Amino acid sequence: MTAPVSVLEHSSDDHREPLAQAVHEDHDHEHDDEHAATEALIPPTLSARIVSLIGVTFPFIGFIAAIAFLWDRGFDWLHGGLLLGMYVVSAIGVTVGYHRYFCHRSFQTSRVVQCILAIFGGIAFEGPMLKWVAMHRCHHQHSDHEGDPHSPVDHGEGVSGVLRGMWHAHIGWIFKGDPKNLYGYVPDLSRDRLLRVMSNLWFVWAGIGLLIPAVLGGVLTMSWRGAFLGFLWGGLARIFLVHHVTWSINSVCHIWGTRPFRSHDHSRNNFIFGVIGLGEGWHNNHHAFPRSARHGLRWWEIDISYLIIRGLALCGLAWDVNAPGPARLASKRAN
Repeated sequence: MTAPVSVLEHSSDDHREPLAQAVHEDHDHEHDDEHAATEALIPPTLSARIVSLIGVTFPFIGFIAAIAFLWDRGFDWLHGGLLLGMYVVSAIGVTVGYHRYFCHRSFQTSRVVQCILAIFGGIAFEGPMLKWVAMHRCHHQHSDHEGDPHSPVDHGEGVSGVLRGMWHAHIGWIFKGDPKNLYGYVPDLSRDRLLRVMSNLWFVWAGIGLLIPAVLGGVLTMSWRGAFLGFLWGGLARIFLVHHVTWSINSVCHIWGTRPFRSHDHSRNNFIFGVIGLGEGWHNNHHAFPRSARHGLRWWEIDISYLIIRGLALCGLAWDVNAPGPARLASKRAN
């Protein structure tokens, strides 16, 4: 095992893990046809951004209002704590585990931490880790171009086209067939027997994620009602929130937000999902520097997932943490 070190900020991507030839998702390499490819895409319109903002913000406000109305009836501080605690655990599994470690190898860590991250990711109820990673690498390989499994762009004109694109990117793509040779994107993970086992057991981890808040709710209130409400809020409601935040990175963050860095797609930074997505909403930053463990690249861009990775590094549990240096940031900054 590599000796643990503190956070190392690399200015280039020379330290990448070897992946399949097809998985050169790192768009840090410039191409002569970059600008031509970007211009060939249909850019999101103002109406697209407004529709996405309304479509995501109003349900979230409604969910908060529902909690307020249910106070002391079917929801209290205990179940609020279970909801928040389980949300953070499962979100860490997706952001730090499935995404930044298993998919992009933006840092290195021990086998024990790898297993913990795989379990946390399974608790999020987003399917096998290998399939999640393969789909995401496929997305990076073809982002907002033909072959991207969940791009919201180029689904028709007008409001109807915007809505079709949003639906497809948010949840519709899940009901489509998988890309051909999907697991060809994860040869590095497929060769690792331990990671294959952890991925195949995702439904076990998902079940444990439903059981934990139910048991805690029941034990702490000494009632079956408490167990049911723990299952409801720390289990089902938490999964609902984690799913829609994750899917919104696919949909909202390719339509509405800012683009401080050049990339080969329509990825955008979105402050709302930068916060509630534990840093994942700084999506343009991520697509400009895919192997960076740090997505919030400016001081005010809150990135809780990176703080967790940095904390692991300070404890000797993570090392070779990748982040772009000042020169690399300047070279990719949009004009």
